[in-house]
Amino acid sequence: MTASTKKWWLWLVLALAFLVPLLRPVLPDLVSDYRLFLVSTMMIAAIAVLGLNLLTGFNGQISLGHGAFYAVGAYTAAVLMDHLNMPYWLTLPCAAVVCFMVGYLFGLPALKLEGHYLALATFALALAVPQILKYKWLEGLTGGVQGIVLNKPEVPFDLPLTEDQWLYYYILIVMVLLYWAAANMLNSRSGRAMMAIRDYTIAASTMGIDTSLYKTVTFGISAAYTGIAGALSASAIAFVAPDSFNIFLSIKFLIGLVVGGIGSLVGSVVGGIFYVLVDNSAQALSTFAKNDLGLQFDLSAYTVFGILLIVLMYLMPMGIVGGVYYLVQSLRGSLRGGRAAQQQAAQKQPAAR
Repeated sequence: MTASTKKWWLWLVLALAFLVPLLRPVLPDLVSDYRLFLVSTMMIAAIAVLGLNLLTGFNGQISLGHGAFYAVGAYTAAVLMDHLNMPYWLTLPCAAVVCFMVGYLFGLPALKLEGHYLALATFALALAVPQILKYKWLEGLTGGVQGIVLNKPEVPFDLPLTEDQWLYYYILIVMVLLYWAAANMLNSRSGRAMMAIRDYTIAASTMGIDTSLYKTVTFGISAAYTGIAGALSASAIAFVAPDSFNIFLSIKFLIGLVVGGIGSLVGSVVGGIFYVLVDNSAQALSTFAKNDLGLQFDLSAYTVFGILLIVLMYLMPMGIVGGVYYLVQSLRGSLRGGRAAQQQAAQKQPAAR
């Protein structure tokens, strides 16, 4: 797929995404508020997976703790809205700055760690943050175990939209801007340096790239992206609580990244969709397996995640995006080969007299 074709497809998908809520008068059952909210949560998950992809897919640093940055972003937005009455849209840059600082500071000592050791360090961070949010000396700020209840974003300028329609457009705009920023960053000199560190750290250092600086800054940018997703989640769900950000959230982000496609921006979006779809369909699949298939045990969401991950990794080792790309290229190759064979056969046939 050429760059121009890829851009054309992206613009087409974006135009369709903007038109979907407007189809509600024509298709009220298909474009319901619940389904718009579900798509909004998919886009939030896509932003979080995109942040993880910048760190793991494009810089080679493994993280099992991005649920912690998601929690920090969500609580930053919630505290600012609840205690300071800050507008919901203004909490996004605040959450980005706070999470960038947390990610950058965490990335400094993490410079001495690589591979599994870095993964374990981030895993510990994901375990620690929810417990810190429950501390009594922070209850006045975080609400403790009970969390913080918020109001959903109101529709501005008296637009003829429901709350869920406005939330959909709001999150879509943020996701598009962050996707565009990530794409431009990766195509810049800094992005090439990030990927050079991922591919061969020693060679990148020999070429004069400050690997320590790029690793810590990438950690901060990745945390900022995931923190923005957390802030959007706080506004969308209108509630935050420590138990919502357990270690399984970080694992789900990683599964979404692997399934969508590591090192692919489009794969981040696909991974976010996969994560939310499976998470919301697990109960229905469990009921189907028990009642219709006669299985005598319950299928939890994590069991479904595990089964699908094994199947997809067996069928598509490079993720869904990589698998689809390989399939398309194979079909094109077979079609070209078939045409070439037909042309050769036609040339070998004797000319008609």
